[in-house]
Amino acid sequence: MRLHGYFRSAASWRVRIALNLKGVKAEQTFHHLRRGEQRAPGYLALNPQGLVPTLQLDDGAVLTQSLAILEWLEETYSSPALLPADPLERAHVRAFALVLAADTHPLQNLGVLARLREKGWSEPEVQAWAENVNAAGLAACEALIAHREGPYCFGAAPTFADICLIPQLGNARRFGVNVKRFSRLLRVETACLKLDAFFEAAPERQPDAE
Repeated sequence: MRLHGYFRSAASWRVRIALNLKGVKAEQTFHHLRRGEQRAPGYLALNPQGLVPTLQLDDGAVLTQSLAILEWLEETYSSPALLPADPLERAHVRAFALVLAADTHPLQNLGVLARLREKGWSEPEVQAWAENVNAAGLAACEALIAHREGPYCFGAAPTFADICLIPQLGNARRFGVNVKRFSRLLRVETACLKLDAFFEAAPERQPDAE
């Protein structure tokens, strides 16, 4: 199994966490996003979107999109479960994850920020955009789990929600968001980072980290 990613990519980070939690080993291949390596013909033949992550399975099958990869891992490696058994709770976890993976992260990724610069936005305006997008998504997530018991987003074990949250907090800090206001999310982060699966998946611990 081979994971194609980039150390700072939040989507790649999610998959690294999930692989670690499941105890699934994957070799890593790196594509430097700021140098445009994800647009090389060889990689586009693998992932036509030119995005990371991509997971190549041992039988040659190729999986793209981080949440689709998480779903495949959950269905293929049942333990530990990363989704609750109850269907309603599963929906709540998926909704939380999608706030970040579908509605927050895509609006502040490299492609969107590059397009804003092409449209003539100044660098402070671009950074403010990314800061505001991250802050809004995290504020929604803080409200979604404000009255839920921890230590994780949805109780006593990590789920897709935690897997999506930790990378987005990392992004938010890079864009200058004052995350201290999100006390519930920060408690989750503290709990997650006590686990090797999260700690070892951090960008600064990847072989391609700069």
